[in-house]
Amino acid sequence: MTDSSFKPGDDVLTPQSRGTVIDVRATPSGTWVFGVEDDTGEVRYFTSGALRPGRS
Repeated sequence: MTDSSFKPGDDVLTPQSRGTVIDVRATPSGTWVFGVEDDTGEVRYFTSGALRPGRS
């Protein structure tokens, strides 16, 4: 796991756009994934390595 930790409500930057974390779950292999909703309402799942804090 990386040093980055995100929780629901966090503003993040994804490889495609900016969004808000709305879901956090573990995969069967034990990897944490984060559901991020963008401005259009689409939800995509990312590992913490693909996300960056949106605002400081």
